[in-house]
Amino acid sequence: MKIISNSVEYHVELKGEGKPLLLLHGFTGSLETWSSLVQKYESRYQFIMVDLIGHGKTDSPHDYTRYTTEKAAEDLKNILETLGIKKACLLGYSLGGRLALSFACIYPEYVDRLVLESASPGLLTEKERKIRRESDRQLAERITRNGVADFIEYWQGIPLFKTQQSLPEDKRQEMRRQRLSNSETGLAGSLLGMGTGSQPSWWDHLQNLQFPVMLVTGEFDEKFCTIARQMQKLINNCEWKIIKGAGHAIHVEVDEKFGKIVSEFLTND
Repeated sequence: MKIISNSVEYHVELKGEGKPLLLLHGFTGSLETWSSLVQKYESRYQFIMVDLIGHGKTDSPHDYTRYTTEKAAEDLKNILETLGIKKACLLGYSLGGRLALSFACIYPEYVDRLVLESASPGLLTEKERKIRRESDRQLAERITRNGVADFIEYWQGIPLFKTQQSLPEDKRQEMRRQRLSNSETGLAGSLLGMGTGSQPSWWDHLQNLQFPVMLVTGEFDEKFCTIARQMQKLINNCEWKIIKGAGHAIHVEVDEKFGKIVSEFLTND
């Protein structure tokens, strides 16, 4: 279905019955990344799958200021309100995890439980954010100059995704297909508007979260394991799961194990 929020047309899919669970994919992804989880648990949850702004079948505005984290979070609120959902669980991966946490900090009244897969609260200092914004600007320029295919070839080869090289060929090709379905305008806008350097830092807000939170990281993803360790100390009601045999994209690399852990957390009263 199509839902318009502040002039941006979002592609949203609903599947399943039960507790509402909003799924937010990562950078270069789409809602299709959650297909394995949805197929297995659609009898237990009402999945709300969204193509984030600049991704998949959702609009890709040319004005990158429309992509800010705050505006994207407001879009999610508008989507839930359009669907008549007053409170939902959130599951976000990487970029989607940063957005899920941002939404939870801005609109906590809409959040039942929060699952953050390989995500961070942003960068702590303005110096770090400035350096990252410049890095993201250069990447955005590369995308607009050389196209999506060139960028995806580069992006799949960065160390963060090294563990994905051992995935079965069909899974790797499916991930590549999803990534290639995005546009230069959308990916560049996403980097400039809601990259890690552009989003607000939520480190000082973590202690205010009042709902259950689970952090999930892969054992080979050392950077995000370090971040999760720091986050866990600041969040009152927080679990942290390190998944053996996985890197950054846990829901793809070990999908059955990931689904089981998430489902147990969401149903544990």
